[in-house]
Amino acid sequence: MIYDRQLLLYGPKRNTVLELSEVQRYGTDSFGDPDYVSVYGLRPAEWYAKGIRLLGRTAVECTRDAAADAIGMDIAAAASKLPRPAGALVIDPFAGSANTLVWILRHLPGVRGLGFELDSAVFERTAKNLAALKVSIDLVNTDHSRGLADVVAAPGQLLIIFIAPPWGHALSEDAGLDLRRTSPPIIEILDALIRRFERNPLLCAVQVYERVVAASLDELKARFTWSALHIYPLNKPGKNHGILLGRR
Repeated sequence: MIYDRQLLLYGPKRNTVLELSEVQRYGTDSFGDPDYVSVYGLRPAEWYAKGIRLLGRTAVECTRDAAADAIGMDIAAAASKLPRPAGALVIDPFAGSANTLVWILRHLPGVRGLGFELDSAVFERTAKNLAALKVSIDLVNTDHSRGLADVVAAPGQLLIIFIAPPWGHALSEDAGLDLRRTSPPIIEILDALIRRFERNPLLCAVQVYERVVAASLDELKARFTWSALHIYPLNKPGKNHGILLGRR
């Protein structure tokens, strides 16, 4: 049995709490690195020893430390150029492991973090993981639509949104990532954010792939007054992750 994306995301391991050996095997089988699933600043053996556990689907869908750290630094750099008379709030509508949210907040000390996670099993596991780490993040068991509808933002407050819905079948080995086919489509999420927070400055970070369908990327860029694409060369060429930063 090969521990790959198919087995952990769509197969019998999807909602199973992985043993340490399985986490390491996924890293080895898929990326040649038993420490590939490093999260919260810890290698698998380290976070496992602290009582942190991941479901199969979360091990695949999480943004590992190297990328999450880079994302956090780029977001903080972009946020430093924006006025924040009413402070800032970081929101992750699809929190999952919340690893990216953890890293963003490390680079934005003193800023509140809010995450939404619909899947009850993922939510419960992540809440326990954050408690084990003594990390203070407001994590809510709800979907992104209901969660965002309940957010009360002060006038002028900067909202920093990390947008990374499940890619699922939106990622194709041939065409790359089609941002219109994520679940839900990223364009729909962004348009809802613009309507919901029309009186607040927005800094959005959309997780992307090195190979992305150009038309879907252009649709996103058109929503912003400024945008910049960052790809992080952490994997093999053509298989790297990154973000599209955008301001309104």
